[in-house]
Amino acid sequence: MTSSKPSPPGTVERAFRAALYADTDTSLDTGASLLAADPAADAELARHGEEFVASAWRRGWQPADLVRLVRRELDDVHVRLVSALISAQAPNDRARGRRWTEQLTDLAVTPAPPRADRFTHATTVLELYRLLLGLPTLESLDEQPAVAGEGARPERPESRMLTRIRALLAKAEATGFPEEAEALSAKAQELMARHSIDEALLAAGAPAGDAPRARRLGVDAPYEEAKAVLLHAVADANRCRAVWNEALGFSTVVGFEPDLEAVELLYTSLLVQATTAMTKAEAAQRAKGRNRTKTFRQSFLAAYAHKMGTRLAATAAAETADAAATRTTGPLLPVLATRDLAVTAHLDQMFPTTTTTRLRGVTDEAGWTEGTAAADRAALHTRPHLPGA
Repeated sequence: MTSSKPSPPGTVERAFRAALYADTDTSLDTGASLLAADPAADAELARHGEEFVASAWRRGWQPADLVRLVRRELDDVHVRLVSALISAQAPNDRARGRRWTEQLTDLAVTPAPPRADRFTHATTVLELYRLLLGLPTLESLDEQPAVAGEGARPERPESRMLTRIRALLAKAEATGFPEEAEALSAKAQELMARHSIDEALLAAGAPAGDAPRARRLGVDAPYEEAKAVLLHAVADANRCRAVWNEALGFSTVVGFEPDLEAVELLYTSLLVQATTAMTKAEAAQRAKGRNRTKTFRQSFLAAYAHKMGTRLAATAAAETADAAATRTTGPLLPVLATRDLAVTAHLDQMFPTTTTTRLRGVTDEAGWTEGTAAADRAALHTRPHLPGA
């Protein structure tokens, strides 16, 4: 009677045993040394990386989520490495939706990892794989491509209205004049509200109605609490809902697709404008002899988010009331109420349990005052006439 002995573990398996399941520098060095000494293991090592990426997709992650987490936890060389792995895995992946494809396109411009000696490269790879191995499961965004003949509603191309909104916000970010930024931002929010109403009425009359979706937006340090509050305010004003994941540095925004697009555009623009205003206000405070940068910035952004929420809510309510009073294309308010209920139901399904949190660290009176004033200057409750807009 003969029996075969199991083959000895290969280099990659031994390196993984040493480095991935024990979080110490010594074990990492051991694993990297094994890999550095065996160039023949490189292809298998890369295949394992693609498998880790595919596993992340099964756990609800998307390309932008993964890159954002790696940037948050590791270094630029790891970001380049995970971007390369995502691109390498993509041809073997199943068909995805438009947002997924856009994220892959963004990654395509990421520079390749710099050349390094074998030990340094192996260390980088193992550090990245450690992170990927421990990824938690996220709520599925369930983005499926439209398939003809299966009752799926094909995605419409981006509207001209969103193109105009994007152009207005870009101008608001670029101008050095607060009054001009206010007018441009106000016009953008007006167009967003109008676009949302048009899309709601269009969807209500379609044979197969839209359904709410979700997307994740990064909420990065520093001062992430204030940024999360600002995003929450923008989402509420645009008929969406946001849930902040503090540990992983993002908020999940739930809503209908045109509104999600508006939220991302406006949040990004207001964050740029708030940062610019904060930098100028801080310089003025330093000129007066103050040197409390952290508390000033925290209080500034908290006040900006709080005041902006009030302004956005007022603008959204005014636009809805105006549309309800003047439009004859359909029962607007019941349509909007139905969509609000659908968004709430989708949010509750994704997040059965949520908690509320209060802003911490708002202790600087000057920062709060300046942040409130900046939000006032960027007020969105007026609807000025802009020639050519």
